Order: sequence, then structure tokens, then C-alpha cells
Amino acid sequence: MHKVIVLFLLAALTGCGVETATTAATGAAIKKREVEEGKKTMEQVQKKVGEAVEQMQQRAEKDADK
Repeated sequence: MHKVIVLFLLAALTGCGVETATTAATGAAIKKREVEEGKKTMEQVQKKVGEAVEQMQQRAEKDADK
């Protein structure tokens, strides 16, 4: 009977470790995806800012020519 209890406890503890590792891996994958999405958003914003600056320069040049 004692061996059965020990085996049960070992199986339960092993299961907890696997679950913790799986949860950590899932969390890391989610964070990685969030970082990648953040980078894409930042690139889009930088592109829009660059376009706005270019438009402002073009308008300034047109106003200077008048």
C-alpha cells in the first residue's frame, strides 16, 4: 500500500512539473507574438510619420516657390 501512495505522489508531482513547463512555454509564445505585433505597429507608425514629414516638406517647398 505504501508503494502505491509513493507512486501516486510521484506521478502527481511529475504532472505538475509538465503542466508548469507547458504553461510557461505558452506564456512565452504569447509574449513573443505580442512583441512581433508591437514591432509591426511601430514600423507602420514610423512609415506614416515619414510620409507626413515628406508631405510637409513638399508643401513647404511649394510655398517657398510662390
